[in-house]
Amino acid sequence: MGLVHSSSWMYLVEPSTEDKSILWRLKRVLVSRETKYQRIDLVETELGKHLFIDGKTQSTLYDEKVYHEILVHPAMLTHPRPREVLILGGGEGATLREVLRHRTVEHVVMVDIDEEMIDIARKYLYEWHRGSFDDKRVELIIEDGRKFLESENKSFDVIVLDLTDPLPSSPSALLYTREFYELVKRRLSDDGIMVTQATYAFYKLMDAFLIIANTIKKVFPIVRPYHMIIPSFLSSWGFVIGSKVYDPLDLETHELRERIEKRIEGDLEIYHEKLHKAIFVFPKFIEEMLKRETRISTDKNPAFIPA
Repeated sequence: MGLVHSSSWMYLVEPSTEDKSILWRLKRVLVSRETKYQRIDLVETELGKHLFIDGKTQSTLYDEKVYHEILVHPAMLTHPRPREVLILGGGEGATLREVLRHRTVEHVVMVDIDEEMIDIARKYLYEWHRGSFDDKRVELIIEDGRKFLESENKSFDVIVLDLTDPLPSSPSALLYTREFYELVKRRLSDDGIMVTQATYAFYKLMDAFLIIANTIKKVFPIVRPYHMIIPSFLSSWGFVIGSKVYDPLDLETHELRERIEKRIEGDLEIYHEKLHKAIFVFPKFIEEMLKRETRISTDKNPAFIPA
C-alpha cells in the first residue's frame, strides 16, 4: 500500500493481486500507525471513515453493517440459546456490538492481540462499537487468539472468528489452519457452533476461501460456506460456519423470523429471514469447485491470500 499525489488530491493504493490495485481518493488521514503487530491506517474516503489493516480494507462506515451482521447473525441464530460467546479479533468492536444484541447472551469474551487497535477504535470508531467495550457482559483480553485457545478451559456456545486476512506477515497467518480449527472445536460446547470470515469468494481470488472451507470440513461434521457482496471489498466475500449439531439450512423461515423478533435488540439493517438461505447459495461453478477442493491449510502449509 502506498500514497500517490495528483494535483490537489492524495490517493491510497490498495494492492489486490500482483496485476491489479485499487485507488482510493483520500479526504483526510485520521491515523497512520505501525503497531507491534500490524499496519493501521484510518482515513476518510467517499465511503466515510475507512479502516485499512496491513494495506487491506478492513471496514468502512458506509458498509460495515453488511459485513458484521452477515458474519455474526447466521451462526448466532442457528444456535437455539447462545449464552457464552467468544470473539477472536474484531478490534473495531462492531462484531461485539452485534453479538451483544442477542438477549440470550450472558457473557462475551473478546480476545484481540493488538491493544493499540482497541485504543484507536475507542477513540475514532464509536459508530462501529457503540460503547460495546464497556458493556458489563464483556470480558476484553489482550492476547494472541491461538494462545488463548491453548490455555483456556472454558467452553463456548458460539465462537466468532473476525480475523484479519491470512497474509504471511500477519498475526492471523496461522488462524486458518486445521490445527487451529481443532483448537476451536475443543473450546466449543457439545452443541457449539463457530463462524469465520474466509476472504474473497470471487473468481481467481478465491483459492484461500476454497481451502479454508475444505479445511473446516476436515474438523466439523456440519460445514456451510456462504457469501455476501461487500461493496468496499469490491468482491463477494466468503464466510464458513462449522457446527457440531445444528445446521443453519435446517432453520425454517418462520422459525428464524421468530428468533430474530424474540432475541435481537433493535432492527437489523441487512440480515433477515428471507436472506438467510440465499447467502448459502453459490453460482454453479463455485459449488462444483467447493465439492472438488482437496487442499487443506495446515501449520506447515498455510493458505494465504495475494499480498
